[in-house]
Amino acid sequence: MQSSNPPSFFHNIRSTELSGFRVRKRAHINDAVSDITEIGAVAVEHCGEETPPLAISFCKTSKNSHILAVSDEDGYLSLFDTRRKLSSSVSHQENADKARVCEWVAHHNAVFDLCWIKGDTQILTASGDQTMKVWDVQEKKCIGALTGHTGSVKSMCSHPTNPNIVVSGSRDGSFALWDLRCTSSSKSWHGELCIGSTAVVKRAHLSPQAKRIRRTKAASMSITSVLYLKDEVSIATAGAVDSILKFWDTRNLRSVVTQTCPHPQSTEKERRLHGVSSLSQDLNGVFLSASCMDNRIYLYNVLQLEKGPLRSFSGCRIESFFVKSAISPDAAHIISGSSDGHAYIWKVNKPQEDPLVLESHDGEVTAVDWCPFEVGKIATSSDDFTVRIWNTQSSYCSSMRSPSSIRRRVMAIPSAECNKLMMNEPSCLTKDPDSLFTSNEVLAQSDSSNTITMPNISTPEGQKKKFSGSDLNEAFEKTPEATLKSPSSVLNPPSSIKRTIRDYFLVAS
Repeated sequence: MQSSNPPSFFHNIRSTELSGFRVRKRAHINDAVSDITEIGAVAVEHCGEETPPLAISFCKTSKNSHILAVSDEDGYLSLFDTRRKLSSSVSHQENADKARVCEWVAHHNAVFDLCWIKGDTQILTASGDQTMKVWDVQEKKCIGALTGHTGSVKSMCSHPTNPNIVVSGSRDGSFALWDLRCTSSSKSWHGELCIGSTAVVKRAHLSPQAKRIRRTKAASMSITSVLYLKDEVSIATAGAVDSILKFWDTRNLRSVVTQTCPHPQSTEKERRLHGVSSLSQDLNGVFLSASCMDNRIYLYNVLQLEKGPLRSFSGCRIESFFVKSAISPDAAHIISGSSDGHAYIWKVNKPQEDPLVLESHDGEVTAVDWCPFEVGKIATSSDDFTVRIWNTQSSYCSSMRSPSSIRRRVMAIPSAECNKLMMNEPSCLTKDPDSLFTSNEVLAQSDSSNTITMPNISTPEGQKKKFSGSDLNEAFEKTPEATLKSPSSVLNPPSSIKRTIRDYFLVAS
């Protein structure tokens, strides 16, 4: 038996790259394309057969954030290195061969969603075969199959601090909670270790009147998107049946904590006209975006849900539930796919401005994602069987900052300094020895009018406490205790005054 673990395949990827810092390209003055540059496109195909991509997701750690996972209609899971130099003079297939790290058949059915967990060493896949699977990325081996849904699994999200806890939403109208540590002795048809759900809420998005309809009409009750909120106990769900977002407390799933919709005064019939295709939240859990089938994207403050959306963004066409949107980690921008073959980017604080349009795709643009650590890098996928990588290097996204820098500053700086941070003063990223991207580059000075003002995250009790030297040291440590004691999110105050989303809303009796 070997005494040492084999090196991670991510290490092997890094070893093939040139050492040294990457140099940013200069922006072209008075050039319309200077707002955004297409890095390249890769084809999604297997054995010469093209297939539409359905979900994409960048790795979540700084050292691996350039790795993009892509799932498709044929059940494959592919990993691409987005730092490989892609050429516009060769075919998309050649680019794919160059950038592809590995691929394997994850399911014998379409894979609708992906979720990286445990430091990017594992990835979850959600499929039309009514299961989810946990994969060891290095070994490309399934280490668990989550079984129990009776419809395609459309969405999933891991717990913000405990990667063993997962929530999923299905076409069967239910959402379920799972604990990856709770394995059973039974195995799936393919010999995989089965994991059962710990809790299930059925027909979660049906009104009392709708629950009396015939079962043959139940297809419209699909749960299209689920999110685990940053307070660590609350879940947001959305469905195909209407535009209502529901919020649940995982400690008591018998009733909804609260709910909201784009037009709170609208009638139930009006709300049923438009479902929601996707939900996303920013890094700090303050804002939540919802793509609605009325061709609009709505932005909510999770602590002011009773007021409805803060603002809405229009210009894209959302004609299928495959069209997704995502808010950037710093909550400064929103990107969305569109049925017209384009992708759109809006400034969150300027919803009235025309969005930036990305025009290279030839089919409906579906899944989109922001790279969490390489500022300005985004990915889009389309029914034209390609995934395209883009880079925003101009003033359009100059206000974007590294999520790691935001997290460090919020955790380590006293309340008075945090207020200055929320006003978006210019910052410089600190060098991370584990990072593969140019983390020591100075970001362009931000325009405070282009950033959304974050709410005051302190509480009356918290304002009385001072940040001592030991507190600062604890904030920089990566321990769960230190994280709980630092106000890293508006929904995660110090443990002595721990509150959840339930504390902000009156629960119906």
